[in-house]
Amino acid sequence: MKKIVLAAIAVMGFSFANAQTEGFSKGDVFVSGAFNVGSTKEGDAKQNNFTIVPSVGYFVTENIAIGGKLGFGSTKIGDDKTNDFTVGAFGRYYFTPVSQFSVYGQAGLDFTNSKNGDYKANEVGANIGLGLSYFLSKHFAIEATWLGLGYSVNNNGGHGADKTNTFGFGTDLRDVAFGVIYKF
Repeated sequence: MKKIVLAAIAVMGFSFANAQTEGFSKGDVFVSGAFNVGSTKEGDAKQNNFTIVPSVGYFVTENIAIGGKLGFGSTKIGDDKTNDFTVGAFGRYYFTPVSQFSVYGQAGLDFTNSKNGDYKANEVGANIGLGLSYFLSKHFAIEATWLGLGYSVNNNGGHGADKTNTFGFGTDLRDVAFGVIYKF
């Protein structure tokens, strides 16, 4: 096991030393997003879910990117189906924008509309987080996010319903989110 870990460290070190990358520059555009499909069955009960959330960002300076996302999700439990539509905006500050390895802080604001039959609910959320970006080539980078702080308010359909306020802060290094971005 020790040899495998040392070999992996050597390969990553070699990649850092030999990669010919440019990092980010003013005017660069990147695309990323999320895609999930899942199914759970317990006895006769079955749940299916689907989510797609593409996002795009634009560098207004070498250090600052702004962007937006649109998302759609659907969850079906038996004959009960809920559809979610999300629109969001974010801003990122990169601490080392011209190297192949960058650390960034991100702040975002999201609005989600959920519909299940006649029931409709709206949720507004704000979040901040930290991440890493490592360029594998001139156009592709991998990202990892590991720390986040978020707050959201859901009106639970309105019309006198109690609102749900949610606050979360934390990190779980067993569950780091990895992603890929493409830079134009």
